[in-house]
Amino acid sequence: MRDLSNYKVAAPSHLTLKGRYGTVEPFIPEQHLQELWNGLGDMSINPLLRYFAQDDFGGIDDFGTWLEDVKNSGWLTHIFRNNRTAKIVGMASFMRADPANGVVEIGGVAHGIDMQRSAISTEVHYLMARHVFEDLRYRRYEWKCDHKNEPSKTTALRFGFTFEGVFRQHMISKRRDRDTAWFSMIDSEWPKLNDAFEAWLSPENFDAEGKQVRRLADIRATLGQ
Repeated sequence: MRDLSNYKVAAPSHLTLKGRYGTVEPFIPEQHLQELWNGLGDMSINPLLRYFAQDDFGGIDDFGTWLEDVKNSGWLTHIFRNNRTAKIVGMASFMRADPANGVVEIGGVAHGIDMQRSAISTEVHYLMARHVFEDLRYRRYEWKCDHKNEPSKTTALRFGFTFEGVFRQHMISKRRDRDTAWFSMIDSEWPKLNDAFEAWLSPENFDAEGKQVRRLADIRATLGQ
């Protein structure tokens, strides 16, 4: 068992992380709100965020108010930018940071249509996870979602998070009971997860049409993860 008597890490902060395909940037309302709203589909945002806990948005003003509210509750919201087009295509937040124990959650994840099933979606989450483990030296990285949200659960497993169970009646979401599925990755797993991400993101893993050659899960399997 590790001796953690001198373990001490800082709280996450806003930062910029640039990859080959996409960039993670701090959300700045006066600069990004309109473009983020557009990137998430304008009023199509409500079906996109149907598993988020807040009520549906009546428009961009409601969306901006919600982003301010979650900021005040401790969320560090970041936007995702497509490096090729420079457009904002999604968002995610560091949530519920617990520096005393080296734990933080990635949540408020929303991928606009322009980043779904793309290398950007994998890369930006890789960049954020790498920052958590390598820069912040955190011990645990969490992903939680509505247990009915099958796409989110599939994404968590694809990225290498481990399913830990379901917290029944964990919260009230859109005026109903929500069971929450919990996933995590931990620092001892990160080196192999990192290697798998790097191998998947390498240009050699994409054909002339931009399609993956090997799946991320298959690469992890060859690494014993």
